[in-house]
Amino acid sequence: MQEQQLFEYAVLRVVPRVEREEFLNVGVVLYCRKLNFLQCLYEVDVAKLQAFYDKIDIAQLQQYLSAFRMIAEAHPDGGPISKLDTASRFRWLTATRSTVIQTSKVHPAFCTNPEEALKKLFAEYVL
Repeated sequence: MQEQQLFEYAVLRVVPRVEREEFLNVGVVLYCRKLNFLQCLYEVDVAKLQAFYDKIDIAQLQQYLSAFRMIAEAHPDGGPISKLDTASRFRWLTATRSTVIQTSKVHPAFCTNPEEALKKLFAEYVL
């Protein structure tokens, strides 16, 4: 039997009009220190987002979310933040900010397989 591993996760949100504080969950970012695992999954439901704000720039939003994923995955094109260690990247991604892309508070949990846990959380909070 595999050992349970502590992981942390946050829900990725799009806040089309920050002043209204309305948001739509679009993804999940998950970090497991012991396994050096950091990944995010996201999916944009354009119709739902446009119901919040019909002037949202979907192409620009997709670029922001792509950059978020590149930082999580330490992609070479992810800029200077993607060069940080895994824990620092997770903390940077989940830092409180007042922008169009925000994350929930960080939540802890246990799993045996962080990739499966990420998919389960994604299905629960986004799909």
